[in-house]
Formats: sequence, structure tokens, C-alpha cells
Amino acid sequence: MQGLKRILTAFTLAVCLSSPGKAQQQCTNGFDLDRASGQCLDIDECRTIPEACRGDMVCVNQNGGYLCVPRTNPVYRSPYLNPYSNIYPPPPAPGPVPNYPTVTRPLICRFGYQLDENNQCADVDECASDSHQCNPTQICINTEGGYTCSCTEGYWLLEGQCLDIDECRYGYCQQLCANVPGSYSCTCNPGFTLNDDGRSCQDVNECTSDNPCTQTCVNTYGSFLCRCEPGYELEADGVNCSDMDECSFSEFLCQHECVNGPGSYYCICPSGYNLLDDSRSCQDINECETRNFTCTPQQTCFNIPGEYKCLDPVRCEDPYIQINENRCMCPAENAGCRDQPFTILYRVMDMVSGRSVPSDIFQMQATTRYPGAYYIFQIKSGNEGREFYMRQTGPISATLVMTRPVKGPRTIQLDLEMITVNTVINFRGSSVIRLRIYVSQYSF
Repeated sequence: MQGLKRILTAFTLAVCLSSPGKAQQQCTNGFDLDRASGQCLDIDECRTIPEACRGDMVCVNQNGGYLCVPRTNPVYRSPYLNPYSNIYPPPPAPGPVPNYPTVTRPLICRFGYQLDENNQCADVDECASDSHQCNPTQICINTEGGYTCSCTEGYWLLEGQCLDIDECRYGYCQQLCANVPGSYSCTCNPGFTLNDDGRSCQDVNECTSDNPCTQTCVNTYGSFLCRCEPGYELEADGVNCSDMDECSFSEFLCQHECVNGPGSYYCICPSGYNLLDDSRSCQDINECETRNFTCTPQQTCFNIPGEYKCLDPVRCEDPYIQINENRCMCPAENAGCRDQPFTILYRVMDMVSGRSVPSDIFQMQATTRYPGAYYIFQIKSGNEGREFYMRQTGPISATLVMTRPVKGPRTIQLDLEMITVNTVINFRGSSVIRLRIYVSQYSF
């Protein structure tokens, strides 16, 4: 070839590979895809290929390839050849440039594009032209330079097939979820209503819409509670209220008697008592103080819990003579008084029924103490039930102790005897307190 030997690299067209879903684009050999512009740009093989030309050949880059030309060729001058190299002499003076024919390269668009009427590369709509390879269960979505195969909402792509997504597994619903092909349905538990977003649930206030309770309704999250007014209790159905019999709960609600009423109760007291401000305790009415009695002028009114007694005047029996209104004496000069107590003192007291025991209820003592004398205290009569005994508390005193509970109403009369013994003058005598105890009917 007249001393000029040119070696032109072979251009091999790349094979366009496409797979279902996304078409992959490539440029022909000698070009690289510029992702920014979407154009195929020339590769400078003289820079990228080590020793592209060997021996006396020089690499000259071309559009889409390169040439290896003799180093001494005056036509091609490699930009990589040092004109001042000591290895090769400088080229001779340039002569006339040969007139080589100009080759016009056709514009080549990358895969997925085609020339339009303006001779520009325009995107090919594979979906519209039905040139895609999507599965019949898929839908084609056109992209710049290609397309993708996708699934409709509610499905996902798995091994080339669109399979239903079970949205219920991923918590799409706040409460109850039912999966259906390509979608799902949310529902709510009883006591809730579905919001407008179709996913979340809102509590239903049952108390405002239609009160299901007979008395008070309390709304709760997802439900409601029925409550009753004081004095009522909730029935087993959880809705209705019935009257509570407070009197059956405890015997201590009222001191005397409890009366149940609708939703409440009240206390009453027996005759002779007033109900106190606490609405449960009873207080005795002192008829003697209020002069609400029927005693005669000769009698004395004596109040006891719940009632009163009209006491007749003390009358001393023979051989006793009356010293004052409540004392009788048997004179020593009277032979009939030899074996009788020297004096009898009349006393009256009251006591509530069922008083706790043991209980000290009366004290007795000598008024005068004589030298050489000592005193003995005892119950002379009236203690047939052994409910009392005398406990000596000092040389001249003793206390009457109740040892067993006494239930009323009842009247007890005890003769409490104090015996005086004087060894100096060899004297023995006694005095008696005739104690009358009125036990009331109630324990208050």
C-alpha cells in the first residue's frame, strides 16, 4: 500500500440483552454510555489500552476505534509521540497532504431510543407499541430508554408472577383485618367504629347515644360500665340496679332498729328515747326532768333508761322506826331488835340490760370506825342467782360486783350487810343497805 500500512480495529456491534422487567441498554464497542446525557461517547483507546500499537507503529485515536500507523508516516502524527525523542529522528518537513475520502458515519441511537423526524434520538414506548416482554399478570410501565414490568396495587412480583399481598400480616388495620385478592378490609371490635381512613378505630360512647343503664352510665374504651346510686347495687346483668338492704349487712348500723327504704335506710328508737344527730344513736328521755310523768304528789319520780318509776315513800316495819325518808332504825332497848340489823338504809339505782361483766356497780363503807372493831361485808339476801358478790376493798369498805350479765326489764333487790365486830367490848352488830336495782329493757 505504497509503504503505508494501516491497521484498523474491528468494530463489533454489541448484542442488546433484555430481561423481563427492565431492558438493559449498551453502546457499541468503542463507545461508553454517558448516564448524564444518555449519549454514547467515544473511548480514547490510545489512552486506555496499554501498548495498543507495537513496534514502529503509533496509535491514532478514531471515532469508535483507533489506528496503528508507522511512526515515520508524515500524515498521522500521534499526540503521544515526542518530536524531540533521541530514539527516533525528527520527521522530515511535511509535504502535500494526501486527499483521503471522508467517511460519514450514520447517527446510532442507544437501545430503547429511535430517530425521530428531527433526526434526534427519542424514547421508544415499548408499552404502547406492545414490544415489551411483561407477563400477562403484570403491567408495563414505560421508562426513559426502556420499561419495567410491575404489578397492580395489592400484588407483588415474585419469580415473574404477581402474587396477592396479605396486608393483614403487616398491620394495615388497627384492630380486625380481612385479606381479599389485591386488597384488604378493616373492621373494628364491638364498642368501636371505623374511621374515615378505613384503617383506624374510634371508641363509641354508648352512654351518649342510648343509655343502656337504668341509672348511671360510665363510658370506657371500647365498652361501658353501669353504676348505681348510693343505696342500690348492680344486678348480675350488669345493667339494672336494685335496692340494697343495708340493714342486713350489719347489726351495728343502728343502735336500736334499722328500717330499710328505697336506696337508703333509717334508724328508729324505742319509746322513751330520742334519736341523736348521728341518726343512729338513741338517748334516754328523762321524764322526771321534763315532768312528763304520772306519779302522785306523794311518790317520787325515778328515771331509768327508756322509762321511769314512781317510788312510794319508805315505810319502816315494826320494830323499826323511821329516822328520815330512807332510813329505819331498830332501837337497842327493844328486845325484838336483838337479832335484827341496827339500821336499814334504802337505796335505788338503775342499770342497762346486758351490762358487761365483771362490773363494779355499788360501793359500801362504814361511816364511823371504832377502836378494836373490824367489819365484814356480805350479801344477806336477793342473790339467789349468784350474779353478784361483795369484794372488800379496805378495812371499812367493800364494792358490789356484778359477775354475770343481767337482762332486763327486771327489778332486783339486794340486802347488803355490814357486820361490825368489836372484841374489846365484845360487841357484834350489823347494818343493812336495801338496794333496789332497776334493769332497763335495752342496753342503752
